[in-house]
Amino acid sequence: MSDHALKEFSSLEIEPLIADRPADPRDSSRLLAVDRRSGSLAHRRFSDLAGLLGPGDMLVLNRSRVWKARLEALKPGGGRSEILLMAPLEGEPAVWTGLCRKAKAGLVLACPEDVKAECLARNPDGSFNFRFTPPVDAAYLARCGAVPLPQYILKARARRGAQAPIDEDVYQTVYAKEAGSIAAPTAGFHFTPELLARLEAAGVKVVYVTLHIGWGTFRPVRSENPGEHVMMEEECFVAEEAAEAMNAHRARGGRLIAVGTSSMRTLETLSDDSGRVIPGRARAGLFIRPGYKFKTAGAFITNLHVPESAPLYMTAAFAGRELLFKAYSEAVREKYRFYSYGDSMFIQ
Repeated sequence: MSDHALKEFSSLEIEPLIADRPADPRDSSRLLAVDRRSGSLAHRRFSDLAGLLGPGDMLVLNRSRVWKARLEALKPGGGRSEILLMAPLEGEPAVWTGLCRKAKAGLVLACPEDVKAECLARNPDGSFNFRFTPPVDAAYLARCGAVPLPQYILKARARRGAQAPIDEDVYQTVYAKEAGSIAAPTAGFHFTPELLARLEAAGVKVVYVTLHIGWGTFRPVRSENPGEHVMMEEECFVAEEAAEAMNAHRARGGRLIAVGTSSMRTLETLSDDSGRVIPGRARAGLFIRPGYKFKTAGAFITNLHVPESAPLYMTAAFAGRELLFKAYSEAVREKYRFYSYGDSMFIQ
């Protein structure tokens, strides 16, 4: 297994290509088709997907929904701060795990509607536990929270002086349903209701899973030896009927296509060594990197990822390191749009 860091990707001139908004319409985004057998690359539009797939294919989509998890706060001295809420602690509805710069145990922040957030402790992954008085819930976040956009989107807008779209509406997939993510499953951004209808007409099957994206997905891989990186766990779920549909499809010789790294990690977490998908809930803590042997999906749709990120390592594991670097270099030359609101790849 190769444990070398993917340093070559950091040499690519990606910053000018960071997308600050999704394509309009969403399925007009570009799609770089990568063939692992031949090593060939082809330039497409995402709307072409209905012509590239057929009855032997089943798309696996993550239907997690981003909640308004970014909460503005004031420090005791009046300075501005914010908490990125990740999840309430099980059995402790008033205590949430979150991210906050320069927090420490004992710090009390003032949040909207006279809510106080006391920092209780720092966790091994760099997050903190906050006790809220009175307790906060999803309804409070809907009123007082904001969509937790990645900083690189905000910085790209600032550099260009770009007017922001209404991210609360666009920073979701059209099929999002189960609230719980602090970042969107962005490979699904490119689907529109019209494209999903055309895929269905072409005989392509669709099944849904859930993985609530948290700190684990975007925590940077900093170690020179990626084998030392700890992937923080995220909750995932596969319903019994979804597992049955996927297993029956594979038994007939059909191909599963994981849409996004979160769908792929769900499949690899909730499957046995033969690739049979097992229904239920689990904590997904797999860090998938080059050398990993995939069990379930035969193809992969994913966006163009940040260097030193777990999604980039997973994509390199699926495509092969050298082929992926070739594809990224081509995407830079052809001025593809990168990261969450950017273009995508279809790797088969």
